[in-house]
Amino acid sequence: MAEIVLGMWTTHGPILNTTPEEWMLRVINDKRIPHWFRGEQYSFEELTALRKDENFAAQFTLKERTRRHARCQAGVAKLAEIWKQVKPDVAVIMGNDQRELVMPSLQPMFTVYHGDTFWQQPLPEEKSAKLPIGIKESEWAYRPEQEVIWPGLPQLAHKVIEKGQVQGFDFAASSEWPDMGDNHHHVGTPHAFSWVIRRVMEDAAVPILPIISNTFFPPNQPTSRRCFEMGQLVGECIREWDSDLKVAVFGSGGMSHFTIDENLDQQFLKSLQTRDKDFLTAVPQNILMQGTSEYRNWIAAAGALFDTNLKGDTIDYIPCYRSEAGTGTAQGFVSWS
Repeated sequence: MAEIVLGMWTTHGPILNTTPEEWMLRVINDKRIPHWFRGEQYSFEELTALRKDENFAAQFTLKERTRRHARCQAGVAKLAEIWKQVKPDVAVIMGNDQRELVMPSLQPMFTVYHGDTFWQQPLPEEKSAKLPIGIKESEWAYRPEQEVIWPGLPQLAHKVIEKGQVQGFDFAASSEWPDMGDNHHHVGTPHAFSWVIRRVMEDAAVPILPIISNTFFPPNQPTSRRCFEMGQLVGECIREWDSDLKVAVFGSGGMSHFTIDENLDQQFLKSLQTRDKDFLTAVPQNILMQGTSEYRNWIAAAGALFDTNLKGDTIDYIPCYRSEAGTGTAQGFVSWS
């Protein structure tokens, strides 16, 4: 039977792929949008007033951003080092889509990719021009310089789809990435998956099963319990798979953003360390909002990994602030082997 030999939870956002100076490009957007924080929504000005005693100014000086940037790069490098040491044969990546492929016109809760291959390519200049400031600068971490074809994992994907039918998971199925048209900002593989391939696997992709969860967009965001149960199903499929392959499982996304909540992040890290299913399956919907919603991918990966004998710890946790309102992105890396 196949064996899960590696589990990784990792952030994947632009802060990991931009300079400390470029982090501040996103503040323009921070000031423009409402922010979810601890189950409530605030304007940037309201959030600044609410969190005025937390002294964020000292945490986003250029010197401090530079220090935290270095820790982020060391964390990514450690994931890549562990990946090469363990040498899994195949991987399952729990990730999400941010209007890259999944549109409001048809928005599944969970999508299993079962194609033989999937692809990525550089973003054409006319599409790159549509990207927001601070995002365009990070594209190198999601896209190779030339078009590449990556191997899929259809045999395992079909097992997941079939077992889902029996256990009440009505997965959407995708055999190829859709053509989004000339007016859309994206082509190819969503960033939650390509980041892992580019920066953890360092472009040496093994066969991969991408599972897309709708973490961001109402009205059909899965509950934390449903994400964990989905991960459990995937873990069962791996263990029942008549194969001698070594499997890695990734939770790609998170941590708290666009408003950082260090207390929440520490609760998540502790829940992984203690295998606290009760905490993970009870996180309310109004906590898993905006970028923090990507914790659903971490919860799904935990569902697959908690029943293994793997163990490990947090490699690092780095809250990367960029404003007096506490906006930014918390970065974190966890590995079990």
